[in-house]
Amino acid sequence: IPFVSEILHPLIGFPIDHDAPPGTPRARTVRMKSFDGTKIYVNFMPAKGLQAGQSAPTVLSGPGVGLPGSTTLGDYLTGLYGCLGVLMALRHREMTGEGQYVDAALYESVFRCTDELAPAYSMFGMVRERHGPTHNDFACPYGHFPTKDGKWIAIACATDKLFERLASAMGRPELASSSLYGDQKTRLENRHDVNEIVRDWCGSLNREDILQRCFATGAPAGPLNNIADIFGDRQFHARRNLTAIDEPDLGETIIVPTTIPRLSETPGEIRHLGPKLGEHTEEVLTGLLGMDEQQIAELKRKRVV
Repeated sequence: IPFVSEILHPLIGFPIDHDAPPGTPRARTVRMKSFDGTKIYVNFMPAKGLQAGQSAPTVLSGPGVGLPGSTTLGDYLTGLYGCLGVLMALRHREMTGEGQYVDAALYESVFRCTDELAPAYSMFGMVRERHGPTHNDFACPYGHFPTKDGKWIAIACATDKLFERLASAMGRPELASSSLYGDQKTRLENRHDVNEIVRDWCGSLNREDILQRCFATGAPAGPLNNIADIFGDRQFHARRNLTAIDEPDLGETIIVPTTIPRLSETPGEIRHLGPKLGEHTEEVLTGLLGMDEQQIAELKRKRVV
């Protein structure tokens, strides 16, 4: 096999051939772990959301006051970084004939997506906290606004031109005049008032009406979709972002996100939603680990497998 995929958990792991001679012509091991191999968090039980908490996004998520939000992106991001590492390692092998370890931890993957957090702290001592969806230092109005029909819409005006387009969509072009809020600096200084004006306007119309008006003037707005909205969203259907898979064991058709990215010549496909529990145990034990029937029988006797 070109490489061995190894997911390391503080409680489980697979043996690695550390004695393989240098320059073995294969990408040897991919390790995707909750933390790392330093043993610092060896007793830290991994679970969805914990790595995001350690790496800062959780404390930045949610409203300005109250409980922080959460995210489970660590699993997905680390898988992507691991895949990227495999591709780089395979390219290196093609060029040199040498294999190497690819190492990524869940918390690292999340930390890598924290924007300017580290340089802002190192340079200015700034500790960014969560401040809700309607406050930042570069755009106004900016945030999530409730609509008349109980839905939500996102609006972000990072330039004077974009705010002018929004004011036009609102039917209040005077808001973008120099005497009111046409200048970005003025809007930021009066962000509460500006956001309240936009909030009142959004609350007076259904979301689709707002989107149509914003699209007509080129104002920056978009829906905050829940999964029901996504199933009815024309963009998702046009891009075929949903795929129907027949699941024989359940006797049902399940709809799941489709594969990305799209390759023009070798597009991906979903053949099944995953193996049954233990479906490939013997295949792994015999093919990957080289065990014979007697050894496997002994594992079964001890209820290891």
